[in-house]
Amino acid sequence: MLLKKNAIFAFGLFTFCSIGIAAAQTPPTATTVSRGQIQGQDQGQAQAPPTPAPGQGPAPTAQAAPEKETWNAPFGGSWTATFAFATDYSYRGISQTQRQVAVQPSFTYETPTVTPNVALSAYVGAWGSNVYFGNTNPTIAEVDVIAGLRLKALDGKLTGDLGYIRYNYLGAPSNLFYDFNEFGLVLGYDFGVAAVQAAVRYSPNFFGNSGIAWYKWGQVTVPIPYTFNENVAFKMYGTIGNQYVERFTNYGIGSNNYWDWQIGFTATVYGVDLTIAYIDTHLDVAGCAATMNCDARAVFTISKTF
Repeated sequence: MLLKKNAIFAFGLFTFCSIGIAAAQTPPTATTVSRGQIQGQDQGQAQAPPTPAPGQGPAPTAQAAPEKETWNAPFGGSWTATFAFATDYSYRGISQTQRQVAVQPSFTYETPTVTPNVALSAYVGAWGSNVYFGNTNPTIAEVDVIAGLRLKALDGKLTGDLGYIRYNYLGAPSNLFYDFNEFGLVLGYDFGVAAVQAAVRYSPNFFGNSGIAWYKWGQVTVPIPYTFNENVAFKMYGTIGNQYVERFTNYGIGSNNYWDWQIGFTATVYGVDLTIAYIDTHLDVAGCAATMNCDARAVFTISKTF
């Protein structure tokens, strides 16, 4: 089993690096006490799962899909809303729904930029998903409140996001200490043939009272040239991350850090994003609270931004 995991891990790294050269999840699922016994924007991620939680997900590219629609909002700002359906809610490689389907709505308000020459804006929003941590756990949903600052420079090629996320778990008993805060910095650059992103996220007391946590990840996104129809666009992406948790037994994993990775393909068809992703971690069943929530799997997501 260990050899198999190492082989898959090596293959994921090789593919990820190959994409880069060519161009380019919420904590573990919990049962009753620890999150690890049961994952993204943002992601924006990640998303980065196929459907990003705050700060996770595939990076935008200049040649990818057309600009997302926005609604006019008070004080010159704009609203965006996304509705997604996924075959699994994967947070940093670990299923939050026992490998079952998830429905994930989100909305964001963003202010206008400071000036036409200073592309700095602020945003607030919320992201949600159903969760399933086992028959004996009453937690039914995760609702994240997000806020932060976004900066664009060099004609939008260089991007930065300094953000805050408050994770809230509806129905969870208070003595399990599921709710937590996280702070993050995401930087990206679009080279045209490929876009790269890197991020670091910090929590002073992670899920399940598991102490200090750091998550670092990198991502490469490559648009696939296609000119047959201007309403259709394709891209591929590869992501790799490392999660460190101080009191890892509270989190439900077998060591104080683990690696996760994914390789995905997205087709944007008339404004609808269709994503298929291969997701895996280096954790085996024993290191994932005797569950298969950390094992390799394919996740399909369909989403629409309004």
